[in-house]
Amino acid sequence: MNAASPSPLGAWIADDYEVVAEINDLMPTGLTVSDDGRVFVSFPRWGDDVPYTVAEIVDGTPVAYPDAEVNAWSDGDGIGRLVSVQSVVVDARGSMWLLDTGAPEFAPFVAGGPKLVEVDLSTNAIVRTIPIGGDAVTPTTYLNDVRFDFTRGAAGVAYITDSQPIGGIIVVDLATGESFARLRGHRTTSAEDGFRAIVQGVVREGYRVGSDGIAVSADGSRLFYCPLSSRRLYSVATDALLDRTLDDTRVAETITDHGDKGASDGLESDTDGTLYATAYEHSAVVRRTADGKWSTVFHGPRLLWPDTLSLATDGYLYLTANQLPRTPLFNGADDRLPPYLVVRAHVGATPIRLI
Repeated sequence: MNAASPSPLGAWIADDYEVVAEINDLMPTGLTVSDDGRVFVSFPRWGDDVPYTVAEIVDGTPVAYPDAEVNAWSDGDGIGRLVSVQSVVVDARGSMWLLDTGAPEFAPFVAGGPKLVEVDLSTNAIVRTIPIGGDAVTPTTYLNDVRFDFTRGAAGVAYITDSQPIGGIIVVDLATGESFARLRGHRTTSAEDGFRAIVQGVVREGYRVGSDGIAVSADGSRLFYCPLSSRRLYSVATDALLDRTLDDTRVAETITDHGDKGASDGLESDTDGTLYATAYEHSAVVRRTADGKWSTVFHGPRLLWPDTLSLATDGYLYLTANQLPRTPLFNGADDRLPPYLVVRAHVGATPIRLI
């Protein structure tokens, strides 16, 4: 110890967060918070017996959402059912969007599986389903996370990361339901060759995941993204993504490499230009201010695999921590030790609402 560092080397823990929910039987991934404080999570079907893939946290306990029936998928196509929802996102208009990969256990997606589903939070009813298909996907597409800009086009657009190893960004026109892929196979959307992660001291060489985290800038002009199998942060001009007259070579000319941020899964952003990123090698959440300075928001040993971030209107930053490296899919054996966590910390920031 010394005057500048009151704690022994390796002893520092920034655990200034509070636990919102401890979940024992299902492993959460996606997370979102409504403007009136309702908390929703998703449980992808990655091999566990998952009775519902979307839930609302009620008194600390997950409850199937919007109902048990639409969550009751076990086999067959995905028409009229939620197959394996990876991401849930509340918008500023009173809707929540469910991003269904349609791909249980990371296998090729089932017919009618990949889709965006809009739920009216005032009635808890599904009001629209937008299939994601055609040229926007490949047989191994895995829809990962989504952000919205309702100022674009006739009814807004959605940006989705496709996190298969040869990744990409999918754009959805919410007026027409048309979807198309951008930067498919570009080095910034694909898993980095030879990538190795070190999680809790264990070298992990099997991570081959492309574009994963996604966040939009405060004015909607830039889309931030990162492959999971990489330590770089990138952004691209949304005007270029949306301009169908430009080929991917021209779109790629608008990409900025923002440098090393550590290895991340989820991203989030706020109206001050701050970007938040999970740091899964360090059980931490970090942030980058508008002037490019990085710092730690919180971290601690219980936050093994910080996954999804959601900034709420009350200024709290929410996080799921789900022990992903201990699952059979990524570990070869099930070494998970529930409970899995939903936590939050007050950061005093405002979420971006492009409406």
